Amino acid sequence: PHFDQADAFLWHTSPDRLSPVASVNRVDLSLLRGIDRARDTLLANTLQFARGAAANNALLWGARGMGKSSLVKAVHAEVLAQGHALKLVELAREDLPSVGRLLAHLRAARETRFVLYCDDLSFSHDDQHYKSLKAVLDGGIEGRPANVIFYATSNRRHLMPRDMIENERSTALNPSEAVEEKVSLSDRFGLWLGFHPCGQDEYLAMIAGYCAAYGVEISPEELRAEAIEWQATRGARSGRVAWQYFTDLAGRRGI
Repeated sequence: PHFDQADAFLWHTSPDRLSPVASVNRVDLSLLRGIDRARDTLLANTLQFARGAAANNALLWGARGMGKSSLVKAVHAEVLAQGHALKLVELAREDLPSVGRLLAHLRAARETRFVLYCDDLSFSHDDQHYKSLKAVLDGGIEGRPANVIFYATSNRRHLMPRDMIENERSTALNPSEAVEEKVSLSDRFGLWLGFHPCGQDEYLAMIAGYCAAYGVEISPEELRAEAIEWQATRGARSGRVAWQYFTDLAGRRGI
């Protein structure tokens, strides 16, 4: 495509094509609370890359609903707001075998810089897709194009189920070599950014931030009581739960 059509694209296969995304589903960077260190590190890395300097691939791993994918999209928006031309290209996990063909297209657009993004990257027992990614990230004679950086989110730090790695230790002919092969994919990410469950104060601060940003008025006492009841009924506390409570609250206020 003409890459000036949009700031974000989706990669599809059968047939191969890059579809422009007119409006990216994202929240403002200032509304992401409780992940300050990950936010600052990823923003600095992305700005380095957008300016043409060296930067690392990044793996955002950890607790569900704590803003991993939201942070990637928000950082991209912030880099655009600072005046840098940077394109976001989303690659679905099931399309990983085609990543070499995608990179050939991106490599050809030398004047444009791309963040290649894969959400919820993880692999099951019989899944060999991770081998498609290893040479692309670090290795192979072509290597990763200089105008492309790879960001992935996952609930698993090593991208594989723990029992998959343990099984290799117990059944493989050479256990250490088998485990090395499994974890070598996550080693190819220079940045590992961990996301951990939030505390109650952070959870309430997230909701208060949404209320301020969208003009929803509610007393602090009522907000605290309702929000704590909401997370108790969900049995979880995270940024996603905070957004779901706020959506319910805003709907009841007619917003």
